[in-house]
Amino acid sequence: MLTRKHKVTIGSAAAVLAGVLGAAAPASAATAHVTAGGTAPACIKRSVVNNPDGGMQAWLYNGCGKTMRVKVVVHSWRDTSCQSIPNKQSRYFHTLGGRYDRTAVC
Repeated sequence: MLTRKHKVTIGSAAAVLAGVLGAAAPASAATAHVTAGGTAPACIKRSVVNNPDGGMQAWLYNGCGKTMRVKVVVHSWRDTSCQSIPNKQSRYFHTLGGRYDRTAVC
C-alpha cells in the first residue's frame, strides 16, 4: 500500500517527466528550423548534368509524400530560387554558369 510520502514522490516524478516530454516538442521544432537550408532528403530524386562549358541542368522529382520547397545550390554561381514541388511532381532548374553543388530545402 502506498503511503502519502510515496504518492507525493510518484506525483513529483510524473510532473518532472511530463515537463521533460513537453519540452521535447519545442526542441523538435527548433531542429526542423535548423535543417532549413540543409541538404534535401533522399526522397527528392535528382538527375543532374554539369555542362562542360559551364552551367548545369537539374531535374528534381518529389517522392516525399508532401509538397517540398527546394533550391539548387550552385558552386561559383548564384543559387536557383526556392521552388515548391508538389508530391509526385518534378521541376527543372538550370544555370548558365557554375557547377551543381547540392539540393537544399528552403
